[in-house]
Amino acid sequence: MTNITTPETGNALRALLEKLTASPGPAGYEGRIRDVIKAEVEPHVSRVTVDALGNLIAVKGAKKPGGLRIMLSAHMDEVGIIATHVDKRGYVRFTQMGAVYPFNCVAARVTFLNGVRGVVNGDRSDDITKVRPLDQLFIDVGASSPEDCPVKVGDVGVFEGSFQTIGKRVVSHALDNRVGCAILIEMIRRIADTPHELTCVFSTQEEVTIRGVTSAAYAVDPDLGIAIDVTATGDVPGGKMEVGLGKGPAIKVRDEGMISDPRVVNLMRSAAEKAHLPHQMEILKVGTTDARVIQLARAGVPAGCLSIPARYIHSPSEMVDLDDINNVLTLLLELLRNPIELK
Repeated sequence: MTNITTPETGNALRALLEKLTASPGPAGYEGRIRDVIKAEVEPHVSRVTVDALGNLIAVKGAKKPGGLRIMLSAHMDEVGIIATHVDKRGYVRFTQMGAVYPFNCVAARVTFLNGVRGVVNGDRSDDITKVRPLDQLFIDVGASSPEDCPVKVGDVGVFEGSFQTIGKRVVSHALDNRVGCAILIEMIRRIADTPHELTCVFSTQEEVTIRGVTSAAYAVDPDLGIAIDVTATGDVPGGKMEVGLGKGPAIKVRDEGMISDPRVVNLMRSAAEKAHLPHQMEILKVGTTDARVIQLARAGVPAGCLSIPARYIHSPSEMVDLDDINNVLTLLLELLRNPIELK
C-alpha cells in the first residue's frame, strides 16, 4: 500500500484546508469562499469566470490531438440554516439549507453571515432522550425579545466547528466539500503538462439538489466529467458499507442519484493500479454528487466521481484522513497527465 504523505505535503494541504473551512459558504451564499478559491487558482490558469449561478470556472490547458475536454467539479457550498421566525423571547427558529440532521444540532454552535453567533437547543421535553425535529429546535443568540435580537427572518448561517488535527486526520465543519476544493486547487497548481483541456468548476448549491453545476455542465459541454466529493464510511460501529478512512480514494460505482459510467470506473481503477495507489470501490445508498447532473448534460456525458472517505458528514465535526486526500490528488494527476481512452 502506497503512502505518499510527507510532512511538507501534509502541512501544505492542512493549511489550505484550514483556510478554506474558515470562510463560510452556505448553499446560495458562496461569495466569500468563492473569493478565497479564486485568489488561490487565478495565477495558475488561463481563464477564470463566474457564471450566473455563482459557479467559479477555471480553465487550464488546451485540448491537443487525442485529448479531451474534461470537466472537474467540486462543490464549494456547505449545509447551513436560515432564520424563519424570532419568538417573543428572542429565540430564533430556523430551517435547513441542505440536509441538516436534528441529531447533530443540539448544543451545536452556529455563526450567521452577519457575524452573530448562537447555540442550538430544543423545546423542553419530558423525554430528554428523544431527538427533536428541526421545528422544535431554536438558536439562542443572547436576545430577550425580537426587538433586541440581532438576527432577522431570512438571515443565513453555518455550523461552527474548530479545525483540529488528530494524527493524520483532520476534523472540522465544512470538510464536505472544502476537501474536494482543496484537491482541485492543488491539482491546478501541480499539473504542468496535459493533453486535455481541464475545466475546473467550483460549484454552488450542490447541497440543495445540485443546482449550480447544472448550468455549468451545459455551458462546458465536456467529453468527460469527474466530480470530487466526500463519501460516507462504514468503519464506525454499526457501519454497513466497505469504505473506510485511510484506505485510499473511493471510486464511485453507484450512489442514490447515479450509476457511474463503467468505462470511467475502469479508467480510475486502472490508473490507481498502475500508480500502486490504495483504492476502494464505493456504493453509496444515501446521497449523490455533481456527477449526477454532469452525466445528464446536453446529450449525455461519461461521468464518475473520486470520493474522499469522511466520517460524521453534515455535522460540525467531519473527519477525513490526510493520506486519503494525498492519494486522491495523486490519482487525479495520474489520470489527467495522460491520454484517456474510455473502454
